Amino acid sequence: MRDQSDLKQEVLATLRALWADDGFALKDSERSARLRPEILRRLIGLVMTDDERAADLGLPEGCRVRESAKIVAPEKLACGQHVWIGENSIVDASGGLSIGDHTTIATGVFVWSHTSVLANIKGNNRPGNLWTRRRATRIGSNTFVGGPSVVYPGVTIGAGVVVMPMSVVTRDVPDNVMVAGTPARIVRQVDAQWLADETARLQRQDNGSPR
Repeated sequence: MRDQSDLKQEVLATLRALWADDGFALKDSERSARLRPEILRRLIGLVMTDDERAADLGLPEGCRVRESAKIVAPEKLACGQHVWIGENSIVDASGGLSIGDHTTIATGVFVWSHTSVLANIKGNNRPGNLWTRRRATRIGSNTFVGGPSVVYPGVTIGAGVVVMPMSVVTRDVPDNVMVAGTPARIVRQVDAQWLADETARLQRQDNGSPR
């Protein structure tokens, strides 16, 4: 069995061969030059911890971004403190996006602030086309967006909201409700009684008591 030094040298040799391969072609264009630093930053981000990754993206104190999460146009993201963004989520801020304090965007959630539907229908799916529509999306504080779910462009989700997994949020959601389904609809209020019941249930579980 080969030792670690031999294996590492083999990996480096494979990378060098790939880099030298004429089929591994890079485009010298303005768009490629603009996108490449972002791609490299995400690649390097795979060896960061979740809080390091959030800091590198310029997010506030207490935020965490898990590996393989993608934030589109992070410079247009207005993010509160202690926000958690899960693995394999796509958070699109290109049309403007705000996320409140203590909110979770769970694993596999897609949050959109733009759509290219018209560009596709009109047969003009080119970068910079005139038919891509961007609309600001807003997610309030103390909200949980369970994954995998989808939030449509231009939607406002209020504070204290629970979005159940597998939901598709196509329209505005008021404060302090739970929504579920495709399209998502209100299924209950998230009120003081619900919070007390859920807190008591979790405490019973922690103490080993039956549910």
